[in-house]
Amino acid sequence: MKIGGKIFDTNKTSVMAVMNVTPDSFSDGGKYKDLDDIRRAAASMIEEGADLIDIGGESTHPGYTMISCQEEIDRIMPALECIKKEFDIPVSVDTYKPQVARAAAAAGCDMINDIWGLKYDRQMADVIADAKLPCVLMHNRKEAVYGNFLADCLNDLKETLDIASRAGIKKDKIILDPGVGFAKSYEQNLIVLRHLKDFNKLNLPLLLGTSRKSVIGLTLKEPVTERLEGTLTTTVLAVLAGWSFVRVHDVKANVRAIKMTKAILEAEE
Repeated sequence: MKIGGKIFDTNKTSVMAVMNVTPDSFSDGGKYKDLDDIRRAAASMIEEGADLIDIGGESTHPGYTMISCQEEIDRIMPALECIKKEFDIPVSVDTYKPQVARAAAAAGCDMINDIWGLKYDRQMADVIADAKLPCVLMHNRKEAVYGNFLADCLNDLKETLDIASRAGIKKDKIILDPGVGFAKSYEQNLIVLRHLKDFNKLNLPLLLGTSRKSVIGLTLKEPVTERLEGTLTTTVLAVLAGWSFVRVHDVKANVRAIKMTKAILEAEE
């Protein structure tokens, strides 16, 4: 899969580094206050082994406050323009709003990461198709009411793929995300993690985004700052399941966990 100027081998697990340029994100809100912070962070992520960087301008943790499209654009653009100008790494923009996605595409972003899987605003599919950009399409729904939980998640993602197809988004530009932490209870998040291989039935690259999330905090009974080991466990699970991407805050540790897991899997007797 090509993202920006880089070809990704989707049979290996690549690392998407999180950069939330927001004042209120659950983990790193307020961390990137100016361009110097962004520049230093991007350089550090690349040095530690990040394969791409995902910029978010609106916090989407439970109970978040929606901001206007213009405010989200104003937050994202300095980081996007800085990283694209100064570094050679693909940059994704995390947004579910067509106006923001269109502005990001015009500014040179390499991928759109949509937490609503094209279902928040149906114009999003057209924007992504017109821009011919790769995209991450995540499972989400307005109400966490399920009949058969896993089957419903898979069917929801198939609906997203139908929307993408009708808009003209090519399959070779799509990555799917099961949406850990979105429209799911604690127990349902664990079920997703227990059944990662079930999502391989969709025959597309998959991304796991669990870094520092509440499913880890509730399991370990630890605050956001103490969830690294739990995150690494889920990253190893993604590698074992053959997933293509993990979206993480702690790049170096996750790169090392992937490298170690890969070495074990590739060992020959």
